[in-house]
Amino acid sequence: MIKKDFSDDEVQRYARHIILDKVGIEGQLKLLNSKVLIVGAGGLGSPAALYLAAAGVGTIGIADGDVVDLSNLQRQIIHTTKDIGISKVVSARDKMQAINPEINIKIYEEFLNASNLLDIVKEYDFVIDGADNFATKFLINDACVLAGVAFSHGGILRFNAQSMTVVPSESACYACVFDSPPPSDSVPTCSQAGVLGSVAGILGSIQATEAIKYITGAGELLSNKLLIADALSMDFDKIEVKRNPNCRVCGKDGIKELKDYEQIICNA
Repeated sequence: MIKKDFSDDEVQRYARHIILDKVGIEGQLKLLNSKVLIVGAGGLGSPAALYLAAAGVGTIGIADGDVVDLSNLQRQIIHTTKDIGISKVVSARDKMQAINPEINIKIYEEFLNASNLLDIVKEYDFVIDGADNFATKFLINDACVLAGVAFSHGGILRFNAQSMTVVPSESACYACVFDSPPPSDSVPTCSQAGVLGSVAGILGSIQATEAIKYITGAGELLSNKLLIADALSMDFDKIEVKRNPNCRVCGKDGIKELKDYEQIICNA
């Protein structure tokens, strides 16, 4: 059912959005009627989930097959010490509902792959890539291109972060820029190289902002741009990228079906 007006509590809850000239009543209604999928309830998914719940995104899906581990808590701020050992999506749902009990939260307590991702993605207006491995990142790109659903890519490692927003048929996709996953063992994992916890918070918040901008139409998206951030120098650079007409995914002879990639665990 499409929501067309606000309750008194909603007017108060979203007051700071409603008075924004680029969001306003119309934009907040768009948020309340929107659906966003977050793949990964970890370092990037945590801040994204919290901010999207607070923003009033009407339906938020969150997918992750893992459980909370003590080593997660340095950066995965949606989880707490008492959540250790329980499903990440259950833990995330509880915090999101505590922030905003009026929204609908769908959990997918599973790892996504070629057999299930496309059908899930088709249910949503926007996807946030909070995955911790290249195989899933490329799979998210492929599924979103096939489904025509926009998404925000994000990756972090050490003190660095990168992000871009893909709008299928309008902008460069992830494969236009990076083509395919790197060779096995060519890039260290976060567990090998480390990651500054607050960097995940910065980038996850940027991804949530891109979702809100896409839904409301406010501002300019990071489409055809790759944002690169270095927390040590606090430098943020944007590199212009172009859609590749011969891209193996979104090009004229692009993919027609979803296939899994070799799993290489990494987060940037």
